[in-house]
Amino acid sequence: MEKEIIKGYIEHFIYKNAENGYGVVSLISDGEEIVCTGTFKDADVGDTLEIEGEFVTHPVYGEQLKIKSFKVVVPDDAASMQRYLGSGAIRGIGEALAARIVKKFGDDTFRIIEDEPERLAEVKGISEKKAIDIAMQMAEKREMRDAMIFLQGYGIGNTLAVKIFNTYGNRIYGILKENPYQLADDIAGVGFKTADEIASKIGIRVDSDYRIKSGIMYTLLQASADGNTYLPMQDLIKRTNELLATGPDVIIDEEIITTQIQNLMMDKKLVTKNDNNIYASNYFYEEQGCAVMLHDLNVAEKVTAREEEEYNNRILQIEQSKGFELDSLQREAVIKSISNGIVIITGGPGTGKTTTINTIISYYASEGMDILLAAPTGRAAKRMTEATGYEARTIHRLLEVSGQIDEDKDGRSAGVHFEKNRDNPLEADAIIVDEMSMVDIHLFYALLKALIPGTHLILVGDSSQLPSVGPGQVLSDLIKSGKFPTIILKKIFRQAEESDIVMNAHKIHNGEMPRLDNKSKDFFFLERNDSNVIYKHMVQLIRDKLPGYVDAQPYDIQVLTPMRKGPLGAASLNLVLQSYLNPPDKSKHEHTYGDTLFREGDKVMQIKNNYQAQWEVVGKYNIAIDSGLGVFNGDMGIIREINEYSQDMVVEYDEHRRVRYPFGELDQIELSYAITIHKSQGSEYPAVVIPLLGGPRMLLNRNLLYTAVTRAKSTVCILGSSQTVYTMVENEEQLKRYTGLMDRIKEVFDV
Repeated sequence: MEKEIIKGYIEHFIYKNAENGYGVVSLISDGEEIVCTGTFKDADVGDTLEIEGEFVTHPVYGEQLKIKSFKVVVPDDAASMQRYLGSGAIRGIGEALAARIVKKFGDDTFRIIEDEPERLAEVKGISEKKAIDIAMQMAEKREMRDAMIFLQGYGIGNTLAVKIFNTYGNRIYGILKENPYQLADDIAGVGFKTADEIASKIGIRVDSDYRIKSGIMYTLLQASADGNTYLPMQDLIKRTNELLATGPDVIIDEEIITTQIQNLMMDKKLVTKNDNNIYASNYFYEEQGCAVMLHDLNVAEKVTAREEEEYNNRILQIEQSKGFELDSLQREAVIKSISNGIVIITGGPGTGKTTTINTIISYYASEGMDILLAAPTGRAAKRMTEATGYEARTIHRLLEVSGQIDEDKDGRSAGVHFEKNRDNPLEADAIIVDEMSMVDIHLFYALLKALIPGTHLILVGDSSQLPSVGPGQVLSDLIKSGKFPTIILKKIFRQAEESDIVMNAHKIHNGEMPRLDNKSKDFFFLERNDSNVIYKHMVQLIRDKLPGYVDAQPYDIQVLTPMRKGPLGAASLNLVLQSYLNPPDKSKHEHTYGDTLFREGDKVMQIKNNYQAQWEVVGKYNIAIDSGLGVFNGDMGIIREINEYSQDMVVEYDEHRRVRYPFGELDQIELSYAITIHKSQGSEYPAVVIPLLGGPRMLLNRNLLYTAVTRAKSTVCILGSSQTVYTMVENEEQLKRYTGLMDRIKEVFDV
């Protein structure tokens, strides 16, 4: 299709989305109406636009001009000026007053407003004060227009340009020419690479101090995405150099990078420990803050023989009333949870963690004490509620996450704001957190800030699971510090012994091969060595065989894979599974975003925390009966609606929470018929299907296989090579994470 350049003015908006700026406008060009679609975030009725786009034919709405880009241009004749002033774009001027102004000044109207605004008072109905107000509004719009044109010259789109101008105003020109990397520090949505592209167009040197500093900070940010809270000095220098190299001939001297690391320390943006471990300052202070708060919470009562006897008698009463019997380690865990400020309870599947939690809850309830239950994800919280009979909430909801963002002393974003904090703490005698292996350093820090000394904190999880998706390895560091009572439950109870899922999980954990002889009722293995054959059997299992076997819908059966890429990676599997499990249909709307085709009925996952996302639960007649904020990394749902007219998509998550996504924000979700094992943490599915047929050694390890198998409630099906299973069981290697919480705890506790 040929690109067209059209000039005209906006007569009115047929539709406008206030959130993302998407609009359908009636544009008048040479006296004819043209319907245009696109993002008009900074455009008003009456604006004269120069649009680049292409004509397309919509099956319902007919011919439209789909815009690629536009710029607001100054009207250059009296009629256009009158139309603009009378459009409502300038507050306080209606059509009649606009006509009088233009009748008085003609084609010279805009120059008069800009250069001699006091002369507007010559027009009936305009006071001197109003004249100045009109001039100021015109100046603001001119400044925005000029800035937009300036930023477009550096490849910055309209939406981001508005955000930049709103942040800096007219300071943008000096900032871009001196230090465009400041944008990466100050503005969400501008990363190092965007700033670096702008800098290269401006002509900033590749060894500029600003560029190297920004590169160092970006390298640490990328490292945190891999779970690290710091990097060793040499590792940081090496990774920064790789980032800053724009070609084989560009290598930044290590001494220059070292100098800028030292300068960033002086600016208090970096912190060093042991002269070698380099932290972004917020990560260091979060680890240190956690250690201090843990010290304040870690109050241990000396239990006398008489008190222990009383505790045991009370536990016996609970056992008799509930109809179960604790083993010695479970009993110890309960007593320590009563007599210590912090207790860690860990163990594999079938070792009685839930029974232990239930006993602790019963004890506190019998004493009339308040207890709160929490887990990192909605699915984990739901499972905890079902297992205990008490309401469990996500940690985010427990802490009452709000849509606002906290700022540091320099006005920069310092992370999400929780209503529960030091000034407004949680009121409870005890808090139990399940699935602690999933909790990263940010969330743990926020939780501890909402607790007051005297609150009992009981942390439950499987330390053999994968660490959190976010930075840190909190549960592991807490256990390794040796500063908190830690009970490792080991006995596999009789009911669990009947499950081959449980027994094989423990075999894997102990470095033994699981039983793959298919004599099991809940653990199956199909030896297949061709990815196309695996696709075929996978579809048959999910669509035809497993739903009836485990009494679930195909949607509930989850494919878990070690990797994202490759024939059996999540990306490829999602394309295959989508085509069979949710094929094209005339009744289903579709939308393509990047390389992904989304279709109504698709299974999707949120892949980043969005604290501002609004959700609502709708009842009869589509009336909202509940609403709130926040959708989080790992939440899974179904696409219920795709609307090309309003340019958005509705996804329904657990508990019927519906979130509306503008098309421009679809980078937050991805298809989830298949997900990586890492993304499955904290979840439980009726059945899991695990394709295993080779891959990078770093991804084929025991920890990963153990996590995948323990995600299944009723059935595990492995498709692939028994040699790959053997390789994973044998491989104890894990990707090393650089974290310092254990060291911070020891420093604080050993003072």
